[in-house]
Amino acid sequence: QVQLVESGGGLVQPGGSLRLSCAHSISIFSLYTMGWYRQAPGKERELVATITSITSGGITYYADSVKGRFTISRDSAKRTVYLQMNSLNPEDTAVYYCNARRGTQDYWGKGTLVTVSS
Repeated sequence: QVQLVESGGGLVQPGGSLRLSCAHSISIFSLYTMGWYRQAPGKERELVATITSITSGGITYYADSVKGRFTISRDSAKRTVYLQMNSLNPEDTAVYYCNARRGTQDYWGKGTLVTVSS
């Protein structure tokens, strides 16, 4: 059973930074595309960033709303995916979810709450 566990969320002031982590139990991590999604109150879940499998070159993709502020990365040795978030604003407030995908396999974490407020 694959498990994804997010951490690093919390309360931060506008303009601040947070780094989210997603620890996983995937044995062949290098073959999975990893992603971060978020869901704000009253809104649908949306894609934040993805990074393709290592075998596909580790190509990154960012939603326009976070481009230039967020960075996704993966550490195979630590079996962890990160989302570095800078210049946070109140519109970034949401529950952030980690995702692992390979073909029809699709796994989700339970999420970590990020609140941006003064």
